[in-house]
Amino acid sequence: METIEDIVLDHDGRGISALRPHVATDFCTKAADLILDSPGTVFIVTGFYILDAGASETDGPPGAVVIGEGLAALGYKVVYVSDRYTVPSIKHTVGDAALVIEFPITPDEQSEKFAADLLSRYSPSVVIAIERCGMTSQGTFHNMHGKDISVYNAKSDFLFTSHARTIGVGDGGNEIGMGNHADVVSATESLVGMPCVTKTSELVIASTSNWGGYGLVAALSERSGKNVLASVSHEKEILDSFVEAGLVDGMTQDNVPMVDGFSHQENSAIVQRLQDYLAAKGVTG
Repeated sequence: METIEDIVLDHDGRGISALRPHVATDFCTKAADLILDSPGTVFIVTGFYILDAGASETDGPPGAVVIGEGLAALGYKVVYVSDRYTVPSIKHTVGDAALVIEFPITPDEQSEKFAADLLSRYSPSVVIAIERCGMTSQGTFHNMHGKDISVYNAKSDFLFTSHARTIGVGDGGNEIGMGNHADVVSATESLVGMPCVTKTSELVIASTSNWGGYGLVAALSERSGKNVLASVSHEKEILDSFVEAGLVDGMTQDNVPMVDGFSHQENSAIVQRLQDYLAAKGVTG
């Protein structure tokens, strides 16, 4: 039987599977266990700016919402964190009932203080990043093409460097959490040349970060015995909502319901396979 990790790493066209020998075999379950061992408030940080489109991409925010809704169903308080380029689309999708915080784009000192104040105010038990561009060893932020996008990226890394229980979800090497294996990323030709160096307690890798988020919720469902993973139709609604709010496919830079070049149908197929996995394990809603 295929595992959750097999499913989320299917169709890996970018080469992130090069990290698989270096992470736990059941990396989704390890991340889920960290969350389940830490009840309370969870920060979910997302948003990746696409330079050529002048907008954030569809990979990350849908996965963040699927994680957030799953955690809320398990009794967690959820706080979404992003910068000004992604916050409006999250608010558009989750509505006024959810808490969405804008992390300002400021220099190191102000950013570090903002992160410290945020952590002090909400005392999150876990901080999760999904498809969130992270700092390089030079303190800059780079996209998959090696272009510097620092002026478009809040330094939310400080939320992770100042917390003991963190999770990163990524697919290319420049996301928060990839610092765990930055040497492997930089040695893999198909991944980024300047990896993120920000580390997390657990790292989830996937062919797209959304799929990693879905895999994390599938693992939470399996471990808790309650299926809190979005249905195929609901996942589609979430993605459509973000597209309606102006997000773009990171591969084509178009405002279309695609994620890293994958169609709705391909995304739905991954969700269905995760649902089939849970059904085979006897995990129901």
